[in-house]
Amino acid sequence: MHPSIILRILGILLMLFSCIMLIPLAMALLNHDGAGGGFLTAFFITLISGFLMWLPARGSRQELRVRDGFLITVLFWTVLGVFGALPFALLDGANLSVTDAIFESISGLTTTGATVITGLDDWPRSLLLYRQLLQWLGGIGIIVVAVAILPMLGVGGMQLYQAETPGPSKDSKLTPRITETAKALFLVYVALTCACALAYWFAGMTGFDAICHAFSTVSIGGFSTHDASMGYYESPAIFMVGSFFMFVAAINFGLHFTAWRQRSHLPYYKDSETVFFAAVLTLCITITCLMLLYTQTYSTSESLVHGIFQAISITTTTGYATADFANWPSFLPLMLLMFSFMGGCAGSTGGGIKAMRLMLIYKQGLRELKQLVHPNAVIPLKIGNRRVEAKIISAVWSFFAVYMAVFIVVLILLVGTGLDFETAFSAVAASLNNLGPGLGEVSSHYANVNDPAKWILCATMLLGRLEVFTVLVLFTPAFWRT
Repeated sequence: MHPSIILRILGILLMLFSCIMLIPLAMALLNHDGAGGGFLTAFFITLISGFLMWLPARGSRQELRVRDGFLITVLFWTVLGVFGALPFALLDGANLSVTDAIFESISGLTTTGATVITGLDDWPRSLLLYRQLLQWLGGIGIIVVAVAILPMLGVGGMQLYQAETPGPSKDSKLTPRITETAKALFLVYVALTCACALAYWFAGMTGFDAICHAFSTVSIGGFSTHDASMGYYESPAIFMVGSFFMFVAAINFGLHFTAWRQRSHLPYYKDSETVFFAAVLTLCITITCLMLLYTQTYSTSESLVHGIFQAISITTTTGYATADFANWPSFLPLMLLMFSFMGGCAGSTGGGIKAMRLMLIYKQGLRELKQLVHPNAVIPLKIGNRRVEAKIISAVWSFFAVYMAVFIVVLILLVGTGLDFETAFSAVAASLNNLGPGLGEVSSHYANVNDPAKWILCATMLLGRLEVFTVLVLFTPAFWRT
């Protein structure tokens, strides 16, 4: 472990993050919306704090190890969540406590989309833009973006990239160097954001709303500039644009890069995970639309529009709403919440367990059934034409077991704070899967949740964003042994 190099990198990243505040600061000063002072103070506090971290360790040039990468990743997301809360806490008239400000910041950075803020339509536009920027940065991953810069500062980035993107990944290295990989993913991310903003604008959004919602759509974050979320617009065209880009953002970004480089859509059809993800999503959409029709909740056209949008939004863990799905009839609310456990594909901005892991669990289950019928047969587990190694299956099952164990522990803790079971269950699912909206008291916002529960949910959002093991490994004695 190298404390000096860890402080140096944290300081650099914190100074870089402070520059992001200059964008909403400029808007606040131009619009005279009253948030300028808060942003200016937050900018200097963040910049100076980062400088003070970097200064004593500026000459450190040790080799960055994997353990350093894990610690930096967890520390930076935690530290950034605290400093990212400053503009919310410093806004006059917002009446946000320290707990609420940190909750909102971490929710944005982890692309969870759970909010404690009500009355968004009356909030300064600079603060609304800042919320969306937090999600956009969280979507691509602050660390993954930063590895394109860190090598120029004498710090290698592969360890950080591995710590930021744990789990099975088909395209962990798209180009020969990690710097080029980060740039490639970033360019794809920016291109999709621009395309989404233009599509929203053509569909009828204002320029400001189009940019803000593009940030939270491509990041699969779900923050909106209106209390009614996407339901504010009542526009099927906007809903369909959102549905398309949520689906695209939930697919492996490495696959997008490959398809763009080959100028072909064939990589999508050849990718087993994408096909599995699309099949599961189609099943969810079909059940949702048919149930809305059967119960006559909406007309035929409205059932299709709301069913498609809401199924994609919840399954991909975006969390946008065109309607209050928590009040939909029968089993629909619970079913949609269960589909959010899949989330997006590996290497996407989606949360959840990831389609790749669930596909491997599904295939392993089928293999075991066949093995029962033919006990002496040798039945390899394959993805496409590639055989999956036993250690990968073991790792997937280990992840699933730990994920469920964390879910149960957090659920018990939340019930212990006084939340009813429905609210606690859905809040854990929404936070661990980085979804946002839940059921019961958290169907629209988390403002009424008690402070101890909010701190627990903050930790849960970080666990979900960093895929559990990245955080939990810090609590093992072996990690700290020299």
